[in-house]
Amino acid sequence: MNRKKGSKSCDVLVLGAGPGGYAAAIRAGQAGLKVVIVEGEKAGGTCLNVGCIPSKALIHAASRFHQTKMAERDNPFGISLGSGSVEIDLSKTIDWKDGIVARLNKGVEGLLKKAGVELVTGWGRMLDGKTCEVSGKDDPVLIHAEHVILATGSVTTSLQSLPFGDKVISSTEALALTHVPDKLVVVGGGYIGLELGTAFAKFGSEVHVVEFADHILPHYDREIGKVVLQSLKSLGVTVSTGASAKHLSEDDSGLVVALADGSEEILPADKILVTVGRKPRLDGWGAKSLYLTMRDGFIAINDKCQTSMTDVYAIGDLTGEPMLAHRAIAQGELVADILAGKPRRFDPAAIPAICFTDPEVVSVGLSPDEATSRGYETAIGQFPFAANGKAMAGAAETGFVRVVARKDNNLVLGIQAVGKGVAELSAAFGLALEMGARLEDIAGTIHAHPTQGEALQEAALGALGHPLHI
Repeated sequence: MNRKKGSKSCDVLVLGAGPGGYAAAIRAGQAGLKVVIVEGEKAGGTCLNVGCIPSKALIHAASRFHQTKMAERDNPFGISLGSGSVEIDLSKTIDWKDGIVARLNKGVEGLLKKAGVELVTGWGRMLDGKTCEVSGKDDPVLIHAEHVILATGSVTTSLQSLPFGDKVISSTEALALTHVPDKLVVVGGGYIGLELGTAFAKFGSEVHVVEFADHILPHYDREIGKVVLQSLKSLGVTVSTGASAKHLSEDDSGLVVALADGSEEILPADKILVTVGRKPRLDGWGAKSLYLTMRDGFIAINDKCQTSMTDVYAIGDLTGEPMLAHRAIAQGELVADILAGKPRRFDPAAIPAICFTDPEVVSVGLSPDEATSRGYETAIGQFPFAANGKAMAGAAETGFVRVVARKDNNLVLGIQAVGKGVAELSAAFGLALEMGARLEDIAGTIHAHPTQGEALQEAALGALGHPLHI
């Protein structure tokens, strides 16, 4: 029996309530536009529910457990825990993580409501550039909109030879495990694989990382990767580079891997975590009903996030790299401002990329090799945390901060860092590039002492040729 369809109209329809979608909806609602946002699952999208937030909660719990477990082993602090053993109940950790996610879900819903945005829960399917049919628990609803913002995000990429199941899992399933696997093989040595691989190594798993490229973190420069690799080894993680995952062994007890020397090896595994990237979510929401120009597998947009269809915008992971939540948020705000009549265009000087390994990695702008490949003659300053008082006092001496600038006018082209807690320096790095800072601007800014942020000033001083503390 066909259910009766209701209908409603709005100024702006947002398809997808991830970071980009809900940011666009909130900003458009604040501007007085009538906004409807459609979400098939929970507000917050991949990032909040099965990505950025839950993974960082798990990483924090793993670090706390590891620090406690290691407190009496090779520590100079005089900490003693007595003879009691340290155990982890991962099911309780997952409950704590889920509680954080639930609070943030409610927070996003509250912000949408405060901005006057109507949240429609159900799976939306675009019928044309103005109309969306939403199917859910209630009767189907037709939504007619003057403007449409596509924000459907991305999904995990699988390997044809390793389909997801009980043994082979994605990051989504890894974040819901209630028991620590004894042996974990991670396929993919990028940021997702190494973040989760590091966390489970700290929980006690025997971790083996398989990376197809000849070095881990292939999207970052090798010098940074070397620092992270050394830390992985200290945690007992085995890393095979130049290797490729083939298929499960005959008895499903492990993963058959082709190694760099041409030989094959079976890696025993209780779980195999496949983290070989993400791809835009183009299926299931009616993309084929729209006349959208594509570019390299993504929806093509201009600097106003406009697609090839009038009044249809696209933001976030649908539109290409970097597939990062903060890029999606910035694009969502921009589109909402445009619809509210403000002149805007998307032209960031740089978008910070962070890897929450141990140590953490931050990269903003151009690396030395990237700057050289673009024809720049560079001035480079690099300051090690081993010479930074705050890092020494916090047992965080591993890593460095590096500044890359044009040699002719000292304009900063990029800033990179690897070390404990450096993710929190990303705002300063991004601000420097966005404001068009020169080496003298950073060197002349008084940095608080003692902080790890002083390493940025010291790196700039080094690039100018007159470092103070090295």
